[in-house]
Amino acid sequence: MKSGSSAVYAFLLLIGDFLAIMGAFAFAYIYRVTLSDAPFIAISSGEYARIFIYLSPIWIGIFALLGLYNRGVYEWRLKEFGKLIVGSFVGIMAMITYEFVVNRPIFPARIMAVYAFLVACLLLILERTILRSIRLVARHQGLGIINTLLIGDSQYTNILVESLKVPRRSGYHVVGVVSSNELPKWYKGKVFDSVDDALHSLDKLNVHSIVLTSLNKDPMVNEKIMATAQENHLGFRFVPAQDAMFSGTMDVELFQGTPLVLVHQTPLLGVGRIYKRLFDIVAGSILLVAASPIIGLASLLLFIFDGGDPIYRQRRLTRFNSEIRIFKIRTQKKAYHRMTPEEGFAKLGKPQLALKFRQNGDTLENDPRIGKLGRLMRKTSIDELPQLINVIKGDISLVGPRPLEAFELKDYPYRHTMLSVKTGITGLAVVAGRRDIPFEERRKLDLYYVQNWSFWLDIKILFRTVLEVLKIRGS
Repeated sequence: MKSGSSAVYAFLLLIGDFLAIMGAFAFAYIYRVTLSDAPFIAISSGEYARIFIYLSPIWIGIFALLGLYNRGVYEWRLKEFGKLIVGSFVGIMAMITYEFVVNRPIFPARIMAVYAFLVACLLLILERTILRSIRLVARHQGLGIINTLLIGDSQYTNILVESLKVPRRSGYHVVGVVSSNELPKWYKGKVFDSVDDALHSLDKLNVHSIVLTSLNKDPMVNEKIMATAQENHLGFRFVPAQDAMFSGTMDVELFQGTPLVLVHQTPLLGVGRIYKRLFDIVAGSILLVAASPIIGLASLLLFIFDGGDPIYRQRRLTRFNSEIRIFKIRTQKKAYHRMTPEEGFAKLGKPQLALKFRQNGDTLENDPRIGKLGRLMRKTSIDELPQLINVIKGDISLVGPRPLEAFELKDYPYRHTMLSVKTGITGLAVVAGRRDIPFEERRKLDLYYVQNWSFWLDIKILFRTVLEVLKIRGS
């Protein structure tokens, strides 16, 4: 959803956990090596620090697998503390296992692993308690509060209004209610008589999340509420009922004591977005450095043999329906560049090819507007390499749905779901056949990616992209 408070808090937890873990290992080293007279293996402080800086992401990854950066865990103190202890134990065992596998000492003394584990547990609990307190102070200042709209006539409407009475505790503020129930007298928020009036006031109330406490007898109304939430990229939850079934990525959670089904457009949330962005920055930077000579040579050859600007920018859509300008190497001949297909084919004296181009999903075998050099760059995907700049900037991701123009998605019914994540240089549609499959099938693959994202799926797609490019299949 548009409110990024959960992602910001998850990022702060990640940074805090890293510092706490490094602090634990620093304490173990100082206590055992500096303050103790007992013998130990000679490992310099610099080498010791480097080893554990490299290994600490393993510990953080274990925390992520245990859900320690998810709201359903860090909102419950006992569950959070229990998983911190379990994760710390698994993390220290991973360090010991690494030492055994590489057959190289990373601890000057074995007892340091015990010291590090105990101190890590204490520092992690302390660090998360401090961050929780900071978040509470921020909520007192009105920061990080999720404005919520409740819709429904069930008892849960009043229960949630009561349980969310103090936003600084819950993190939620009920700004509007659509219900015929008699609400508590203290409630001063907006009360709507109809769903349509409430949905038209989303921007005015700055709504971040919608909770459907009871399903409308008319399923079209329920679908409209969910579609509006997705169109505006809002969080959406509903109280489960037997007569309803929504598609999407779902979680069942206990929300302020009320069982709710939380519907996500994509599992790419919270710490997952952080990992994906960090990977894009690191991998994108490495790839851009490696690809720079190829981009430079291709641009030079294009300038020599065809003239004009070799690199240009195209308007495309990305996450939250935002328009961006992506970098590409020009593959069309200079004479037809920046023309619509209809204008280009008309200039060629072959206007009938424009209809064939559109009917074939905006592609045409042996397109006369494209030169030999451009055709080679398309087949090898060299023309896509400058988009690595957009990846580093954060406009797009390495992996995601293909960035399309607004008119291509104008009538597509699932555009808002597809645009709930950043578009990418490559994706499932690319590795499944690039332009050898119809437009609708490519969009179905993009939707599957959005609703079933995982970090390992990204890795698989990247490897398969390399194989597809080496095969030089249709672009």
